[in-house]
Amino acid sequence: MAEVITMPRLSDTMTEGKVAKWHKKVGDTVNEGDILAEIETDKAVQDFESEIKGTLLYIGVEEGNGAPVDSVLAIIGEQGEDTSALKDGGNSDDKKDNEIPEDFKTEKENTAVETSEPVEKETDHEETSATEIPEGVEVVTMPRLSDTMTEGKVAKWHKNVGDTVKEGDILAEIETDKAVQDFEAETTGTLLHQGVAEGEAAPVDSVLAIIGPEGTDVSGVLSGGKKKEETKKEPQQKAEETEKSETVQQQDSTLPGDRIAISPLAKKMAKEKGIDITSIQGTGENGRIVRKDIENYQPSTKPAFSETAAASPKAAQPAMNFVQGEDSETPNSQIRTIIAKRLSESKFTAPHYYLIIEVNMDKAIQARKEINSLPDTRISFNDMIIKATAMALRKHPQVNSSWKEDRIVHHGNINVGVAVAVPDGLVVPVLKNTDQMNYTQISAAVKDMAGRAKSKGLKANEMEGSTFSVSNLGMYGIDTFTSIINQPNSAILSVGAIVEKPIVKDGQIVVGNTMKLSMACDHRVVDGATGAEFLQTLRTYLEQPLTLLL
Repeated sequence: MAEVITMPRLSDTMTEGKVAKWHKKVGDTVNEGDILAEIETDKAVQDFESEIKGTLLYIGVEEGNGAPVDSVLAIIGEQGEDTSALKDGGNSDDKKDNEIPEDFKTEKENTAVETSEPVEKETDHEETSATEIPEGVEVVTMPRLSDTMTEGKVAKWHKNVGDTVKEGDILAEIETDKAVQDFEAETTGTLLHQGVAEGEAAPVDSVLAIIGPEGTDVSGVLSGGKKKEETKKEPQQKAEETEKSETVQQQDSTLPGDRIAISPLAKKMAKEKGIDITSIQGTGENGRIVRKDIENYQPSTKPAFSETAAASPKAAQPAMNFVQGEDSETPNSQIRTIIAKRLSESKFTAPHYYLIIEVNMDKAIQARKEINSLPDTRISFNDMIIKATAMALRKHPQVNSSWKEDRIVHHGNINVGVAVAVPDGLVVPVLKNTDQMNYTQISAAVKDMAGRAKSKGLKANEMEGSTFSVSNLGMYGIDTFTSIINQPNSAILSVGAIVEKPIVKDGQIVVGNTMKLSMACDHRVVDGATGAEFLQTLRTYLEQPLTLLL
């Protein structure tokens, strides 16, 4: 029976392959282990071997063309076999699925049967609406805890089914796209049902929990929703099982050598298993060693020492013992997933460009020392940079703007977002009206929000509304770096470390302290000259701290 050969996935990032060269043509005899074609992936060109024996009946991708992974590459079977039903990848089965079921046929068999998801949604809606919620029962839905939140993940339940819940009790910890927040109950009763298991996520407004009088039967409330969830999970589980059951074919581009006829795949397997290919008798065409020979190989029972080995000029190499490392996986948290999504959108939608300046920090160092000598005062260089940035934004409002599809929004307030590293990634708490804050206020606010960010205590509204962002890696010894814009901002400032080095001052080479600042700009909003003027003003404020008082 004819078999369909699909485009293999030859690398972990491969989504499609290109046939660089066919080694067989339609009508040729194909043996197991023969090189069928050369496949060009996103990383290299690799030989692709046939794993079955027969005649090449059909070529699905012409030489020089590409096709997605798992699409029909070729069909191999017996000479003269009909392959018309296999060329479309089995769509004939789909047509059968779309035929009218026997129970729904009329005399003329023209009744249309809608089986798509919208009908399922309508049915569920009718069932839910027909179900009355018992008296005193409150259905708690997944809350929208931020303006960009579309789903939430239950990090931890603080109440179990059957526990008494009072108004104001912490029901669960909900992980949003920005932070993990405590979710309080707004009603008093008994927890009758948990709609989302701990560690799982659910869309906003879906059933999170049901609270009501103890012993109340809520099966009627859940009946409509449960069926729908189960029907959605079944195909999802099947898809996961199918994905796990797929075997990824791995190929090796090493050509046979040393006068031994062996397929590339067999050679790779022999190398991995430490098998001497000179001791294997091939069963392929003309004694060629194929994969089956490696899999069925049995070590020889002959003594390790032989005349051949004794005559060999090569010295025996000692065996190296090592522990093979194992790959591990960590499920992405909601925060990590959203960070990836937001930064990818920013990088590929906003045309980034970068401006870098070097600032003499000698006077800033002296000013900080004098400020910190005051009682109960302790500020950091980061606090000084945030203050200087806010004042520079007041003079250059174009940098304090956001891009919309049909307009540019010039923000009236200056709200600086400060990037803070947390175990799950990065969060950006916002200092509202930063230009109106003094050093002490900025220092206290940054310390407070950074501490609560690491303990997952930030509120959603404390991470919204930024008009400009600052990211500082100077404390890690990073001299200079560039950042991805935190949209909808139009720019982000990257702050490096203060470095002691020789500088030229008044024609003399002296020891100075310099710091590099890099600004990523969205070219749709901030032109090069605009960004350069902003950085010039910022440099003036940092090199002459007294100008901040003017």
